[in-house]
Amino acid sequence: MKDGFEEIEAPRARLVYPFEGGPPLGGAVDVAPGVKWMRLPLLGALSFINVWALKDEGGWAVVDTGMRTKETADAWRTIFAEVFEGQPVTRIFVTHMHPDHVGLAGWIARKHPARLWMTRLEYLMCRVMAADTGREAPEDGVRFYRAAGWDQEALDHYHSRFGGFGKMLYPLPDSFRRLTDGEEILVGDHLWRVVVGNGHSPEHACLYCPTLKLLISGDQVLPRISSNVSVFPTEPDADPLLDWLTSLARIKTQIPDDVLVLPAHNDPFYGLHARIDHLIDGHERGLSQVVKRLAEPKRAIDVFGALFKRPITPDIAHMATGEALAHLNCLMHRGRVTRAADDEGVAWYSLV
Repeated sequence: MKDGFEEIEAPRARLVYPFEGGPPLGGAVDVAPGVKWMRLPLLGALSFINVWALKDEGGWAVVDTGMRTKETADAWRTIFAEVFEGQPVTRIFVTHMHPDHVGLAGWIARKHPARLWMTRLEYLMCRVMAADTGREAPEDGVRFYRAAGWDQEALDHYHSRFGGFGKMLYPLPDSFRRLTDGEEILVGDHLWRVVVGNGHSPEHACLYCPTLKLLISGDQVLPRISSNVSVFPTEPDADPLLDWLTSLARIKTQIPDDVLVLPAHNDPFYGLHARIDHLIDGHERGLSQVVKRLAEPKRAIDVFGALFKRPITPDIAHMATGEALAHLNCLMHRGRVTRAADDEGVAWYSLV
């Protein structure tokens, strides 16, 4: 699963990027005492993911692990030897369940070994989705995408790609240490507080260190792209966009504006509150654009143009559909939109 499906430019004058260049693959940049910034390769439009190392008693705790690929494992081997200088990984913190974040957690845990630290919903949902590997596409999913307006060719593509989630990650450890919202964890000399967000994933964990003035934001706050917020076939009536907007507003009240934000994609930046405001405003504008499209009844696929600037190709159609449905469901929960199915099972959305 990729993040940053829709690019949304931040107000550049209000964000400050203190580092002129990022680390090379397999290398590291010190961003604070005992905190290292590392990059791992990714496939697709986002060519890398940022991961972080925190100096811990007896070694290094890592935050996020990259996707399960040979190139990512090779980069980790270089980091183990040259950045960590043979010191072990003590703990594996994972912000959320998407394969670019958790993909090699099981591999690292078995090499050292080190305990996996995740929120409960992220761990359990990851296990559930990985169990779909090798299964046939479920009829619930077919109905879900047919209702959104997909044609048979698109449904055939869904059949062919279903169950691919588990192929992108090494098997998870069979146990984990649960992260909970507000919990404070001592890593080396510094306390880090868990700050949970929702919407992009079920129970996304950010890590905030007041003494170092750092926020490891994962995908919850990114400086140049907006994380995908989607409805999925497993919970077709969910309102993840409300969860997302509520989480962003809550983070703004909990985390001061002077932190250096360490995101999973793009570069570390200052300007947390401005970026949160921009993300919230962007989605509210998206909701308004969808409302304008609904002067006549529309299917989910008919509102793509209100939300996305680029053409929707088959490989990203599921993400576009999920995000369109997130906006439509949010409008339904706000009482602005109603939904009715036709004789073919296709859902049509109208203004109330």
